[in-house]
Amino acid sequence: MSATLTQARHIIRASIALVLFVGPWASAATTADVEFPMELVNFEPYANNPVFTARGNGHWDVRIRERGWILREGSAYHMWFTGYDGTQQGLKKLGYATSLDGLKWMRHADNPICSNHWVEDVNVVKQGDTYYMFAEGLGDQSHLLSSKDRVHWKRQGQLDVRNVDGRPIDPGPYGTPTAWYEDMTWYLFYERSDLGVWLATSKNMIVWTNLQDEPVLRPGPSSCDKDFVALNQIIKYKGRYYAYYHGAERGNTPRLWTTNVATSTDLRHWKKYPANPLQPAKENKSSGLLVHDGQQFRLYTMHEQVHVHFPARMR
Repeated sequence: MSATLTQARHIIRASIALVLFVGPWASAATTADVEFPMELVNFEPYANNPVFTARGNGHWDVRIRERGWILREGSAYHMWFTGYDGTQQGLKKLGYATSLDGLKWMRHADNPICSNHWVEDVNVVKQGDTYYMFAEGLGDQSHLLSSKDRVHWKRQGQLDVRNVDGRPIDPGPYGTPTAWYEDMTWYLFYERSDLGVWLATSKNMIVWTNLQDEPVLRPGPSSCDKDFVALNQIIKYKGRYYAYYHGAERGNTPRLWTTNVATSTDLRHWKKYPANPLQPAKENKSSGLLVHDGQQFRLYTMHEQVHVHFPARMR
C-alpha cells in the first residue's frame, strides 16, 4: 500500500471521527436555532432610551406602570399606557400616544382617554374593524373594553372565567390578561398573583373555560423567573408560538423583573429559552413585547419607562 493511500485513509477516518464527535452538538445547535431564532431573542438597547416616560408631578401621569401596548398599523405606531398619581391606590387611567417611527411619541390631546374606571396592564387585539382591550381592573380583576377608533373605549364588563367543569374559578386576582385569536377561537392567558399562567378559551368572549385547571406556564427553575411569572404577548412565527413573559424571584428589594420568552406548538406546552432573560436582570426591564417595524422585530419593554431594543449586531 502506498504512503499516499495510507495518509488518505487516516484523513478519512479522522474526518469521520470528527463528524461523529460534533454531530450531536451540531444537531442540538440547529434545533435551538429553529426553536429560538436569533431575530426573536437577540436584542440590544437603543442608544437614546427611554423613548417614552411619565410626565411627573403636576400631571395625571405622575408615573406609568405595568404593561402598555404598542400596535403598528400601516406606517403608524399606536401606544396605550397606564398613568396614575404615583400612589399604590391611585386610580389607574388609560393614556394614548402615536408615533411615525416608534421612537418619538405624541400624546393624545384628550388624555387620559379613559378615567372613569381602573385600567392597567393592557393588551389590544384588532379583530375585523373592532379593537378589543383586555386589561386589569381594580383588584387585578380582568375585564374587556372595545373601540372602533382606538380612542373611545366602551367597557364590556369583567371576564367570566370558569374551571374545566364549568364552575367559576376561585375568588381572587386574575390579571395580566393576554388574548390570542385563531380558527374562530379566543385564547386567554392570565396569571394569579404571578404564581403561574393559566389558559382559557371562548367562542363568544363572554364565558371563558380553562383548557386545564393547572398552569400552562410555571415559575422557574432559572433565577430570572424563579418565583413569579406573567405573560405579556403571544406571537406566531414560522409555525411556532412564542410567549413573551416577565418573571422575578423573591428577595430583591425592589423586586427585579426580567423579560423572557418560551415557545410552543400547541399553546399548552411551553419550552423556555435556555438563555433567558433577554436583557440583564439588573436592568429591571419587564412587560416586554415584540413589534415588527416592516423590516425587523423590535423589543419594547414598558415598565415603568418605555425602552426599545433593536436586533443585536453580529460581533
